Amino acid sequence: MDTNGKSRHTNYELPACPVEATLELIGGKWKGIVLYYLMVDGRLRFSVLKRKVGCVTQRMLTKQLRELEDSGLVNRIVYAEVPPRVEYELTEEGESLTPVLLTLKKWGEAHALQLLQERENRKAVEAS
Repeated sequence: MDTNGKSRHTNYELPACPVEATLELIGGKWKGIVLYYLMVDGRLRFSVLKRKVGCVTQRMLTKQLRELEDSGLVNRIVYAEVPPRVEYELTEEGESLTPVLLTLKKWGEAHALQLLQERENRKAVEAS
């Protein structure tokens, strides 16, 4: 949750702030998805990652990848070729998020889809 390059806080104290600090690093609409695909597929070229993520714009994906790189979760590898080739992979710190991402996936399979459908149903009822 980048706020113009600044952290929301300068001091993260217990008990809840480590959660907030983690969400500041990996929060956002696309970061979790990017991290998940890099976890599952390993090193990916930008174009492949964009195709897997889906409806993200090139600009937004670039921004999210830069933030993940700045956070030390993703490595950017540039090859001196024409045309230039850029690949992304998880760092060791990024790989340490594997259990978190797998737990989010499991929870999503068990709960998220149903909750999203119920939310859409409520919106439809309210709109009518």
